[in-house]
Amino acid sequence: MNAGTPRDRGAATALSAVVSLAVIALLWVGLQLGAVITARHRAEGAADLAALAAAAHAPYGEQIACDRANLVAQGMETHITQCRLDGWEARVTVRADLPEIALSGRNASARARAGPTGD
Repeated sequence: MNAGTPRDRGAATALSAVVSLAVIALLWVGLQLGAVITARHRAEGAADLAALAAAAHAPYGEQIACDRANLVAQGMETHITQCRLDGWEARVTVRADLPEIALSGRNASARARAGPTGD
């Protein structure tokens, strides 16, 4: 070793490895959060549209109205967990599965209601 060369202890390498791991961890958390938010928005949209479909078919009875809501929910890759008519008002609860990337075993759910305005 030359007397004029400083000794390299690898501090910069260790620091860059720690910073890289921190960035990867933040990206992973962001990906998880994005998956949950996306599923929640999909559930909310499906609940809104399913409730509107059920309300539009309310004159034909609860069975037909909820069948129509179920078709809409299936088209948006969600599942109806509750559908009922309260007079002309439809109340729907929808569940959306989280993507495979999400570590949580939970589902996103949303509720919606639709019917006449009451004017």
